[in-house]
Amino acid sequence: MPCERKPMRYGHSEGHTDVCFDDAGKYIVTCGSDGDVRIWESLDDDDPKSINVGEKVYSLALKNGKLVTAASNNTVQIHTFPEGDPDGILTRFTTNATHITYNRSGSRVAAGSSDFMVKVVEMYDSSQQKTLRGHTAPILSVTFDPKDEFLASASCDGSVAVWKIEEQTQVTSWPLLQKSNDVINAKSLCRLAWQPKAAKVLTHLPLLLGYRLKKKNSFFHLHLLSPSFSIPCSFHQAINVVAWSPCGKFLAAGSIGGLLTVWDVESKLCVERQKHEKGYTVCGLAWHPSGGQIAYTDTEGCLGVLDGLSSSSSSSSTTTPASYDDLFDDDDDRPMDEGISEGARSPAKNPGDEDDDDDLIPATGRARNRSAFLDDENSLDTGSLKQGLDKFVDDDDAGSAIVPPAAVAAPLRPVYDGPMPTPPQKAFQPGSTPAHLMHRFMMWNSVGIVRGYNDDQDNAIDVEFHDTAVHHAMHLTNSLGHTVADLSQEAVLLACPGTDELASKLQCLHFSSWDTNKEWMVDLPKGEDVQALCLGQGWAAAATSALILRLFSIGGVQRELFSLPGPVVCIAGHGEQLLVVYHRGTGFDGEQALGVQLLQFGQKRRQVIHGEPLPLSRKSHLSWLGFTAEGTPCFIDSEGVVRLLNRSLGNMWTPVCNTRDNCKGKSDHYWMVGVHENPQQLRCIPCKGSRYPPTLPRPAVAVLPFKLPLCQTTTEKGQMEEQYWRSVLLHNHYGFLSSSGYEIDEEGQSQAQKEQQELLMKMFALSCKLEREFRSVELAELMTQNVVTLAIRYASRSHRMALAQRLSDLALEKANQLQGEEPQEEEEEEPLQYTRRNTGSGLGRSGSAGGQNRVTNVLDSMMSSSKKPTALLSSSGSTGKLNKTPFLKPLAPRPKTKVQHNSVYVRHKSGFQLWLEDNRRIILADNPDLEETDVIKEAIGRFRTLSADDRLVRHLTHLVCVCVCVLP
Repeated sequence: MPCERKPMRYGHSEGHTDVCFDDAGKYIVTCGSDGDVRIWESLDDDDPKSINVGEKVYSLALKNGKLVTAASNNTVQIHTFPEGDPDGILTRFTTNATHITYNRSGSRVAAGSSDFMVKVVEMYDSSQQKTLRGHTAPILSVTFDPKDEFLASASCDGSVAVWKIEEQTQVTSWPLLQKSNDVINAKSLCRLAWQPKAAKVLTHLPLLLGYRLKKKNSFFHLHLLSPSFSIPCSFHQAINVVAWSPCGKFLAAGSIGGLLTVWDVESKLCVERQKHEKGYTVCGLAWHPSGGQIAYTDTEGCLGVLDGLSSSSSSSSTTTPASYDDLFDDDDDRPMDEGISEGARSPAKNPGDEDDDDDLIPATGRARNRSAFLDDENSLDTGSLKQGLDKFVDDDDAGSAIVPPAAVAAPLRPVYDGPMPTPPQKAFQPGSTPAHLMHRFMMWNSVGIVRGYNDDQDNAIDVEFHDTAVHHAMHLTNSLGHTVADLSQEAVLLACPGTDELASKLQCLHFSSWDTNKEWMVDLPKGEDVQALCLGQGWAAAATSALILRLFSIGGVQRELFSLPGPVVCIAGHGEQLLVVYHRGTGFDGEQALGVQLLQFGQKRRQVIHGEPLPLSRKSHLSWLGFTAEGTPCFIDSEGVVRLLNRSLGNMWTPVCNTRDNCKGKSDHYWMVGVHENPQQLRCIPCKGSRYPPTLPRPAVAVLPFKLPLCQTTTEKGQMEEQYWRSVLLHNHYGFLSSSGYEIDEEGQSQAQKEQQELLMKMFALSCKLEREFRSVELAELMTQNVVTLAIRYASRSHRMALAQRLSDLALEKANQLQGEEPQEEEEEEPLQYTRRNTGSGLGRSGSAGGQNRVTNVLDSMMSSSKKPTALLSSSGSTGKLNKTPFLKPLAPRPKTKVQHNSVYVRHKSGFQLWLEDNRRIILADNPDLEETDVIKEAIGRFRTLSADDRLVRHLTHLVCVCVCVLP
C-alpha cells in the first residue's frame, strides 16, 4: 500500500487537536485548543472557513450535516454544517467533555467528561439521555459498537469498560491502563474503536487497545483483541489514537512519537508505515469515506494527509519495507508481519540474554502468549479479555468469523462463568490524597496538616498545626522521598519506600521531647517497605510489606512486633488503642474481604476485636479509618457510609451517617477529616466533581450531622427514635473512658441522660395518644425508675388504668433489682425512709414482720385518699415518720420549690420557662422589635394556646429534668 505523505499545514495553536471528514469526504474538519473549528476543502486550502465555538475545543464529530463539538464551557454544542450556524446545546457536564462520537446512523451521540460520567444523548430529542456511571476518574474516550447495543469507554482510572446502553449497566471492565489524575497527564488518549461490520471480514466486534509491556528492552504492543485471534506488532512508542477504515479491513494507528502505521486485518500484515516529519505526537486520526486517504493532526496544531492508500495492493505487501528499518532499534530486527504465525518457528535463544521477558519462544517450542501485557499497577491477560468479549459475539455471526491457522490448532479451554475475583485494595494512609499527585495532603487530622510537594522546583514537606500552641509550623526537605506521614501532638512520623540501593526508612520528629535530640530514624530490613503507619500516646506503629507490624516508643525504642494475618490496608492509632485493617482473603464480584483488629495497650494489654470481618457497603472499598475525638473506632467506605463501633452491642459496627445524602451532584464526594461525638459532628471537605480536595487554595471544612438509617424518619415517632438511639450510641464513650481510668465530663453525661429520658417520655406520651399501650410498656422498660413513676402518673391522668397497673409492676421489678444490687441497710434505720439511688429511684421501703424489706405498689399509693400527701422526693438527710401508705407528689408544679441536693439548693425551671427557652428565637424572629417584657407577654399568650396534652408533656418533661438532677 504505497502512499504519499504530504507536507503538513499549520491549522491551530499549540495543544490538543482533533480531525474528521464529512459524510461525502469533501471537507476535512479540525478543531484545536484555540477554540476554533476549521473547515478545509483540501490540504492545499489557503483560506479555510473558521468557526469559534469556545475558549478550547477538545473533540468534534460530524454526521448528517450536524457538527458536534466539546468545548471548554462544559457543554456539547451543535452547529449546522457547512454553514457553521449554532443549533443549540446537546448536553452539559459539571466539567469539560473530553471526547464525543456518533453512532453508526448518526441518531445518537456519546460524550465522556472529566466528571467521570458518560452520557448517551438522542440527536432528535436532547432530553432523552442515558448516563453511565462507574468510572472513578476522567474519561479518555468513548465509542459505539456498530449495532448500537454496546458502548466502550476508557478512563484515567486505568480501566476499559463496556456498557449495555439501554440498561445503563456495565457489562465488563478490565483494569488495563496506567492510572492518572487527568487527561492531560495520561500516557495515552487510548482512543477505542469498534471494527465496522463488513463482509468477508470479522463479523464479531473486537476492540483495539494499545498497552505497555514491561521488558528489559521496552516495547509497546498493539493488540487486536477478539474471541478468535490477536495481531501483535511491536514498536517503541505508545499508541495514542486508532481508526478503522470504512471497509473494516485496515487499521490505522498513531503513536506519541509520531509513527503512523496501517495493518491489513485479514492477512495480519503491516502494509504501511510513515513517520511524522518532526516526530510530534499524533492526537487526531480519520479515514476518508472512500478509504484512500488518512487525515491526521498533532499536538503542535498541524494537519497532515496520507494520500494514495490502496486496498488492492495490500495483498502484495508481505514484508516490512526496508526503508523503515531505521524506525526501530537494532535489537528488534524481526519483520512487523510476524504475529501469531510465528509460533511455528522456534529461533534459538541468545545464551548471553538472561531476560526471560524477551524470550517469547519458550523451550517447549510453543509460542508464548505475547498478548499478555502488564501495566505499572494493574495487569490482565488477553485470555481473560477474550472471554469477556465472547458475550459481544452474536450466534449468527459465529460461522462467518475468520479463524487464523494457529487458532485452529489450539485446544479449546473451558470458560469459567462464576464469580470473578476482586482486585485487592492497595494500602493507603487515612487522611491523605493519592501519592502520584505532585501536590498532595500527606495527612489531615484533628492536630494539623502535612503537605507534600514534588515538582521541578521543590521536593519538600510542610507541617501546619491547627493550634499553634502545640508547635510552630515546619518546613522539611524531602530528600529521602517520604510518601506516608502521620501527625500527633507529640511527633511527626514519616516513611519512605526502599530502592535497590537504600532500605526503607522510618523517620520521627519528636518535637515534644524535652531534650535537644528531637529526631530519630530506623532502617528496615532489606526488601521490607513501610506501607502504613500511625502514632498513639507515647508509641508509634508501622505495618510493612513483610506482613509485620512493628511497634516503637515515641523516643525510638523498638518494642513488640507481630505478624499480620494478611496484607495491610491501613492502620490508625488513638491514645492506647491501635486499629488494624488487612485483607482476610480474596473478595469476589467487587467485594473486598477485609478483617479488623483492635488492640488496647496500657497496663492491661489485650485484643478487643480478634480479626472479625469489616462490614462495607456493596461493591465498595475502605476510604478512611480512624477514631473519633473521644476514642471510638470509626471508618467510612467509598459509598460514603460512616460506621461507628458500638461497644455496648458486643463491638458491632453501626452506620451513623451517609455522606452521599448531603452531596448535590452524583460526582461530588466528601473527604473525611475528623469525627466528634460531643458535639455530634462529621468534619469533611466537600469535593466537587472529584474524590480528593486540591491543596491550593486551602479547602474549607464542612460539618455534617449524624443520622442513623432508621425507618420512617419523616414521622414524629421515627424522628424521636432516631434521636434517642443516636444519643445512646454517641454517649457510650463515657462508660469506656471511665472504665479505662480517664476523667469524664459528669455534667455532659448527666445532660445526655436527661435528653434520653425526655425523648422516652415524649415517645411514651405519643404511644398513649395512639392507644399503643404495649408499645408504651416497652418504652417504659428503657426508663429510669423516677421516669417510670412519671409515666404511671401520665397513664392515670389519661384514664388508662390497665397501663398504669403494668407500669406499677414494672416499677416494682426495677426497685427489686436495685435492692438486690445495694448493700444491706443498718437495722436501726427507720421503717420507711426515702433514699436516692443511682438510677434516680423515688420509691420507698417499708419494714415487714420478718425483718425483710418490702416494696410498696406505687399504683396502690396513687389510689389511696389522703388530705396530706407526702412528697415523693426528699432531701438525703431527711428522716421523718410517715403514714404506712406513701403518697406521690401532687402533679401541680411548684416553680419556687428548692430541691436540696448534697446540701446545695438548686432552683429548677418550670415548664413554661423550658418552653420559652425553646421558642424564644421563633418569637424574636416573628417580632424582632420586642423588648424582654413584651417577649414574655407574647410567650405567655402562646403558651396558653397549647392543648392540655402538650402542656402535660411539657410538665412531665420538667419533672424528668428534676428527677435526673437529683440523682447522686
